[in-house]
Amino acid sequence: MKQFQSSQSVFDLFVVGGGINGVGIANDAAGRGLSVFLCEKDDLASHTSSASSKLIHGGLRYLEHKEFRLVREALAEREVLLAKAPHIIKPMRFIMPHRPHLRPAWLIRTGLFFYDHLGKRKKLSGSNNVFFKEDSPLQPAITRGFEYSDCTVDDARLVVLNAMQAREKGAQIMTQTRCVSAKREDGLWVINLENTHGQFQIKAKVLVNAAGPWVSQFIREDVQIISPYGIRLIQGSHIIVPKLHDLDKSFIMQNDDGRIVFAIPYLDKFTMIGTTDREYEGDPAKVAITEEEIAYLIKISNEHFKAQLQREDVVSTFAGVRPLCDDESDNPAAITRDYTLSLIQDQADQAPMLAVFGGKLTTYRKLAESAMKQLRPFFKDKMQASWTAKEALPGGENITSIEQLISEVQEKCVGVSECLATRWVNAYGSRVWTMLAHIRKVEDLGYDFGEGLYSHEVDYLIEHEWARHSADILWRRSKLGLSFPADKVAELDHYLSEKIVALDAA
Repeated sequence: MKQFQSSQSVFDLFVVGGGINGVGIANDAAGRGLSVFLCEKDDLASHTSSASSKLIHGGLRYLEHKEFRLVREALAEREVLLAKAPHIIKPMRFIMPHRPHLRPAWLIRTGLFFYDHLGKRKKLSGSNNVFFKEDSPLQPAITRGFEYSDCTVDDARLVVLNAMQAREKGAQIMTQTRCVSAKREDGLWVINLENTHGQFQIKAKVLVNAAGPWVSQFIREDVQIISPYGIRLIQGSHIIVPKLHDLDKSFIMQNDDGRIVFAIPYLDKFTMIGTTDREYEGDPAKVAITEEEIAYLIKISNEHFKAQLQREDVVSTFAGVRPLCDDESDNPAAITRDYTLSLIQDQADQAPMLAVFGGKLTTYRKLAESAMKQLRPFFKDKMQASWTAKEALPGGENITSIEQLISEVQEKCVGVSECLATRWVNAYGSRVWTMLAHIRKVEDLGYDFGEGLYSHEVDYLIEHEWARHSADILWRRSKLGLSFPADKVAELDHYLSEKIVALDAA
């Protein structure tokens, strides 16, 4: 077993898990002056963090379960995150059609009053009543509803941007690297890791277990101690269909089983419908939507919209499992979405482990701050002050107008279409100029794999964003996979493998 070759002999923090909580903690810690190493066994955001409903939201339905602290924190975070990454986080108005046989109007109005006032709201508009006319996309029987604000987000890119910022602040981020074992030895963690280059070892003062669906398994099998909490794996699935209407608003639909389902505009051409809530007991890496879930989502959509869906209208699907802290609730939809941080240390001189149970995309930054608060006693004066509330994520710096940035890209890169410039700006923000270094015309971008994906951008994603396989680029760094030609996927993978072999040899 070889030591990891680095100028850092012992890291302050070792983080296992490259989802939103892991990279959020790594980023916060690195920005406070701690030395950080993070490993992810697959790609960044390759599981739960890329299978969300793509929302930064307070969680209107959590009010029914009296999750007031969580909702207040999440509502405040909407505006913080909107300022940090305006290229990937956008305000969105949500319409809740009212169906009198479900939640009564007074209850919804009360919930929206709390939603408007529980958190600080400066940029986002408040709620109001709406009345539907004949041109409404909804069924004629639905004549009124309510409207409020939340935000949409490119969830996988939120993870990547936090990882990029962590690296820029000194963190070591290694994807495609599995933690084989971790044991305490002489007041430190000794961690054995494995990737395509072989096995190696690092040491760290503190271990942060942000393994998501594998958090309890990691404690049990890799560290070989008893986990302080269990987790419940709750499957959430979505379908993507041709767009149901031309409005730039989302719909939040009440179902007679007490759940709510979103219908969200997606990539201009589609509507994303989800999510479901069902217990999952299989391998988290193999979760997939069921035909029962597809039928469930189609039924809810058809009960609300004039545009009627059939099974063959489903263009794509995705599913993930949310690793929620087990609160022994009988109803999967009612299990708390709040997070629990558990500090595991049996003796004062023992190297501590901080395990992350639960959490949601919207509150990842606050979760990271809470983690730093728990770990502060172990670093005394070394840990600097909190910083993430004010500093933009990569690409969010110096953006005054998304539209203006799109125009500037077209002006400075001759021949680039508005569609392509828009995709770039919405992915890279002001870092689009890093991606387009030395590019002056579209011919400079190299080979076109299809759908406007050029070899120059692929090279950038390999070098700057840990892309290693076609799925990393087509489904997480972008959403081009929805329309990418099947014969070009193998060509892209071949190009990636040759590039990475060359990089490794260098």
